[in-house]
Amino acid sequence: MKLLYSIHKYDVSLFIWLLNTRIHGALTQFSRHLSKTGDGPLYVVIIAVLYGYMGFNTYIQTILLAFLIERLIYFVLKNSLKRNRPEAALKNFRSIITPSDQFSFPSGHTSAAFLMATLLSSQFPSLLIPLYCWALLIGCSRVVLGVHFPTDILVGSLLGISTALFSLGQL
Repeated sequence: MKLLYSIHKYDVSLFIWLLNTRIHGALTQFSRHLSKTGDGPLYVVIIAVLYGYMGFNTYIQTILLAFLIERLIYFVLKNSLKRNRPEAALKNFRSIITPSDQFSFPSGHTSAAFLMATLLSSQFPSLLIPLYCWALLIGCSRVVLGVHFPTDILVGSLLGISTALFSLGQL
């Protein structure tokens, strides 16, 4: 229990430091737009384009399986661990946006972004660096917007990557 408290204390300190950096104000608007790319509709468009290009093949089945598994694990973790978002956990703190749900751990935006980055880079290796940069920026934007702690992002990225790798190995 003491270890969890220490991790949480460090997480809060890092969160506050990130929000108090001089560049925070300049990142806010960019973060709003970037975060919206991880809301979900872009993934549907990508899958539709891939379907139109490739047909319903094993790769499309892998993407669908991966999202099914990732969303299930994400939902179970978020609703069983019930970690409060920064606005609920910190006195006198207001997030920049209103999140779609109550709890913060893990970050669903980050998890889905890393899932898609891993899946797409497996098929299109030349896009690996831009895709992972985009996924990392999605996670960072969630911290800048004040709706996640850094460890929410870390665990979200691990969930997305591991679920993608598992799914790629299944079909």
